Amino acid sequence: MRLPCLALIAAALLQPLAAATPPRFVGFDRNDYPGDAALPALHRQFAFAGYWLNTPPGAKQNTWLGHRRQLIAAGFGFLVLFNGRLQAEIQASHRKPEELGRADAARAIAAARSEGFPNGTILFLDQEEGGRMDPDQAGYLFGWTEAVALSTYKPGAYVSGQPVLDDPGPGTITSAQDIREKIAARHLHPISLWVAQDACPPAPGCVVTHPPALSSSGTPDIVAWQYAQSPRRKSITRACAQTYGADGNCYAEDKKLFLDLNVAASDDPSHGR
Repeated sequence: MRLPCLALIAAALLQPLAAATPPRFVGFDRNDYPGDAALPALHRQFAFAGYWLNTPPGAKQNTWLGHRRQLIAAGFGFLVLFNGRLQAEIQASHRKPEELGRADAARAIAAARSEGFPNGTILFLDQEEGGRMDPDQAGYLFGWTEAVALSTYKPGAYVSGQPVLDDPGPGTITSAQDIREKIAARHLHPISLWVAQDACPPAPGCVVTHPPALSSSGTPDIVAWQYAQSPRRKSITRACAQTYGADGNCYAEDKKLFLDLNVAASDDPSHGR
């Protein structure tokens, strides 16, 4: 009778350890909607998808609008995105950055409502430029996030989690660190962060079956980590180049759709279902 008892005790001791391991869900994002027909196959690999509320960077139109119900029917959760302004665009607008941010936030809120996203959904402002933000960038971003925080939605930001040389130095900085420092200093609303860090390591490259832990990204307390991009950035992905396609892109299982890979602790990181 002793051996079964010992086995039961060992199993009981191991259960809390297993429960303490955060779940990992893999999702994808891409500029172009993959099409309704591709969703069942994609959902065999991915739990959630990035969903653009306006035209993605470098694109001429937004092909995601109107497809939220199809994605839900296929079982997907969401990372809801709004394409923000580059520094040059902010300066060229001849408007106060905070004012421009609030105006764009109103557009994002209206689009989220039109698409049927429920109250409490996290809307992520896509900020493509990394490193420490200059005053115009910071004014725009916080104008946007503060406006969203005062709505029925919650503010988030997609930003770089890759360390770069700080200006002024010494040392390095990430956009995520800079944002959190400014939020604390200015007593602003907290922002959920989705970080991009595809350097290998800590990123493992274009892998789906064994996704990395969020804690490996280098940025603590984040909602999602984009750990692979298409096309790969050759200078920082040499160590995992073999995981990407011959053309440098990261592909889904059927090898037809290139995409970016993300990991999160939820199958619906934006709470958009």
